[in-house]
Amino acid sequence: MAKQNVAEQFVDILARAGARRLYGVVGDSLNPVVDAVRRNPAIDWVHVRHEETAAFAAGAEAQITGKLAACAGSCGPGNLHLINGLYDAHRSMAPVLALASHIPSSEIGLGYFQETHPDQLFRECSHYSEMISSPKQMPRLLQTAIQNAVGRSGVSVVSLPGDIADRPAPEKAVESALVTARPTVRPGDAEIDALVAMIDEADKVTLFCGSGTAGAHAEVMEFAGKIKSPVGHALRGKEHIQYDNPYDVGMSGLLGYGAAYEATHECDLLILLGTDFPYNAFLPDDVKIAQVDVRPEHLGRRSKLDLAVWGDVRETLRCLIPRVRAKDNRRFLDRMLKKHADALEGVVKAYTRKVEKHVPIHPEYVAAVLDELADEDAVFTVDTGMCNVWAARYLTPNGRRRVIGSFSHGSMANALPMAIGAQFTDRRRQVVSMSGDGGFAMLMGDFLTLVQHDLPVKVVLFNNSSLGMVELEMLVAGLPSYGTTNKNPDFAAVARACGAHGVRVEKPRQLAGALKDAFRHKGPALVDIVTDPNALSIPPKISAEMVTGFALSASKIVLDGGVGRMLQMARSNLRNVPRP
Repeated sequence: MAKQNVAEQFVDILARAGARRLYGVVGDSLNPVVDAVRRNPAIDWVHVRHEETAAFAAGAEAQITGKLAACAGSCGPGNLHLINGLYDAHRSMAPVLALASHIPSSEIGLGYFQETHPDQLFRECSHYSEMISSPKQMPRLLQTAIQNAVGRSGVSVVSLPGDIADRPAPEKAVESALVTARPTVRPGDAEIDALVAMIDEADKVTLFCGSGTAGAHAEVMEFAGKIKSPVGHALRGKEHIQYDNPYDVGMSGLLGYGAAYEATHECDLLILLGTDFPYNAFLPDDVKIAQVDVRPEHLGRRSKLDLAVWGDVRETLRCLIPRVRAKDNRRFLDRMLKKHADALEGVVKAYTRKVEKHVPIHPEYVAAVLDELADEDAVFTVDTGMCNVWAARYLTPNGRRRVIGSFSHGSMANALPMAIGAQFTDRRRQVVSMSGDGGFAMLMGDFLTLVQHDLPVKVVLFNNSSLGMVELEMLVAGLPSYGTTNKNPDFAAVARACGAHGVRVEKPRQLAGALKDAFRHKGPALVDIVTDPNALSIPPKISAEMVTGFALSASKIVLDGGVGRMLQMARSNLRNVPRP
């Protein structure tokens, strides 16, 4: 058997750790690794048109599967392009291994062509970033990088000079067993005792849930039912906690709706479950707060805590449920459910007036029709900006659908690249990219990646010819909009020129048929929908609260504009409220 070189050993270990694809753009310093992938049947090279797309795609794959995903960039400018997608993956806690190939090892530090220092550049967006400067560091350094990515849920970066990759791997190198899944973490007895006492003492408890409640839906519902607690959520908690939830009071934050804000402020005890919700202006400062999180660095960094509990949400609730006293009084819960339904009733009226005849098309209407027609197990990838609003308000979770976006990093142009990674995990599953025209245009070249790999991603393009969220931010701050207008082509014609299905929709009556045709199409498709740039009304009075970080009034007034099927869910929950 021929002796392996470092690149071949690198690829073997990646495959053994569960990586099935390496997203990237080829380049000379990557040649030994790409050739090793070519000869390894356990892993595929996915050629994209921009390395930023490679990183976003790997991050999305990791979020969908929960397993290690990988991307690569060639030396200098190539791997620099990875950085934005890696920031997003890291902040989304997605286990991603990035290979940053490097200039020849003998030239490092001498100002060589395309020289950068990737082991330093990526440190802020990774748990681990180191360089292999000698074959003797293999395989231990790569294994350490993988353990960091998987065990700490984030990014690891390995820098590898091309000449080192081509050298023989060390003889009799010890390959350790690899960590491929994280353990569950149970809090200490003292913390459980303290939290039980706080819950039993409180008359009114509210739960506020984030992405850390993934896999804990049943426990959250059982716990909320026992202590008669309203359940609100952050955007990243929506897909995990909103469905089949008789205690739902909506979402807090800039895109918030319903009674989540009131429920978190009018309780005696607020319990934050698996959320690193960043907007402390929406959190109370005059109620007791306990926080449960598996990542201790999240505890207390958004609000003053009365109790910090380090542990998995599911394991913590399993400890709490048999120990807390059941509460009989549900007046607080019922009052919040009523407030929630009333709040949704008001915003729905703004959405329903002649919306099916409005031209340009209301984006709310597009989102509502999309929600109705999409598969029950669809994956939605969502561009940052106004598409976040439509996803938060109109996509109906059910425990099978997934909704991913750049919800923590807030990058433009994330939806299409994420859709690529999501679709590679399962070509038969419906993947819908909810793209804004600004975000789509930024990385539009990778629409060609869909065509090249025949990925059946459906791009639903909300085309208002503007950077809508930026324009809104300017107007709320009392500034005239400037530099926010896009002069766009017929994106459907562009899609057809690329070899994909493309259709342009300018009238509401065309919408449902166009979406159905796109969903039936076997390959990639784009539906270019001309939407109303003035869909969000601006309040007549600009308040100080709006200027300062989009506080409560911004979400309640500026972004009132419909909530899709959530009103129906709220009304259904009201049926559970006992009548006097």
